[in-house]
Amino acid sequence: MTVTIYHNPKCGTSRNTLALIRNAGIEPVVIEYLTAPPDRATLVALIARAGLSVRDALREKGTPYAELGLDDVTLTDDQLIDAMLAHPILINRPFVDTPQGARLCRPSELVLDILPEPQKGPFTKEDGEVVIDASGKRVH
Repeated sequence: MTVTIYHNPKCGTSRNTLALIRNAGIEPVVIEYLTAPPDRATLVALIARAGLSVRDALREKGTPYAELGLDDVTLTDDQLIDAMLAHPILINRPFVDTPQGARLCRPSELVLDILPEPQKGPFTKEDGEVVIDASGKRVH
């Protein structure tokens, strides 16, 4: 069983998602996609497996989205994918792929829906929000 996270260590949501995976006793394959972006086929498959449109997988905040004119609704999926491959910061994060499915884990607790193992203990996000309480129950 393989769990893969497309991770940005500078992103709190990505760090929380990785910590939730590890809290389930799973050591995932961690791909720091800014330095090792997925190839076209992998990115297209990941977006489709997550049930998203290509546009839904684009990140706007802190990216060259506006400068590249990516808000142009006439751009094709192939053109958007080209932009994401040329500028990996445009790939929203974190994507997680497991045997139970793939998700864009925003918020981070969405990963709980696709983890093959339950959480092993309580979990609190970096900002203090409790996700798994002391009894092992999901709070939200």
